[in-house]
This record gives sequence, C-alpha cells and structure tokens, in this order.
Amino acid sequence: MSSAERLRVQFIHGLESSPQSAKAMVLAEHFDALTPAMDTNDFEACVGVQHAEIERFHPDVLVGSSFGGAVAVALLRRGLWQGPTLLLAQAARRYDAGAALPEGVTVWLVHGTGDTLIPTNESRELAETGTEGRVRYIEVEDDHPLRKHATDGSLANWVREVHAADLAANSS
Repeated sequence: MSSAERLRVQFIHGLESSPQSAKAMVLAEHFDALTPAMDTNDFEACVGVQHAEIERFHPDVLVGSSFGGAVAVALLRRGLWQGPTLLLAQAARRYDAGAALPEGVTVWLVHGTGDTLIPTNESRELAETGTEGRVRYIEVEDDHPLRKHATDGSLANWVREVHAADLAANSS
C-alpha cells in the first residue's frame, strides 16, 4: 500500500499520554496518523481540539485510548464524528455516567482483563448500546495501557478491521 493509500487515523491519547506515546508511534508506523496534543485538564477543550482536527484532517478511523476514548464517545454522541471508531480501555462513563453509543456508527471496544484502572464491565456495558452488528467488544489478556497488544500488531489490525467492517456495513 502506498502512502497515498494509507488509512488516515486520528489518535486521541489518554490522560497521562501524549503524541509521543507508544500507541501514537505504532499508529504512525502503519498509517497516515495524527495525534493532536491536548490539555487533558479541560475535557471540553479536548473535545474542541479533536473536532477541529477531524474537520481539518478528515480521518478514516478515530482511535481513542482511556480518557481519549471518553473524548471520542463525546464526539460521537454530539454528531461531530460519525465514522469508524476504535476505543481502547475507554473511560467514557467516568466523564458521563449516561454515556451511550449513537445509532448507525461502527465502534469496536477493546479492553484488557488485567486493567486495574477501568473495569472491563464499563466497556462491555457501553458496547451493549449503539447499533447491533456495528458494535463489537473485544476482551484481551492485557493491562490498562494494552502494552502487549499495542506493539504486537493487534492495534494496527484492529484499526484496519474496524475500517473494513464500517465499509461493509455501509455497503449493505
């Protein structure tokens, strides 16, 4: 695949992460990736930063990790993003107890069974919202940062697969 054909991926980093994080670097290796820096002390400002970058960058897939997953869910719920989304150990219900996925959007949620920060049931319950057949919950043996799966090829594969699933859902 040439660089002109590479998927455009926007990564929303977590609270204690940055555009230089391991996940951001892995995504940059495999895709035309953008990881906007955010002041994670201001949730609404983060939503604004990410929305502005969506408008400018036009990603094919949005990836949100932990706090970044909460920002991604806010973008989805507000209709500011409607494309395929990959949520990694998302923390949406920490910021909005009633967080739910909107209808008609392809969203995959990945959560590690060894996550000691965000219980897996928070992702499992969020995965029960949205459109049946377009939402997938994946539980893996890993920690909160999904260290193993971020670097073993799984992260890049999930991005490709959620994009393909969205294309298939939209063509039927």
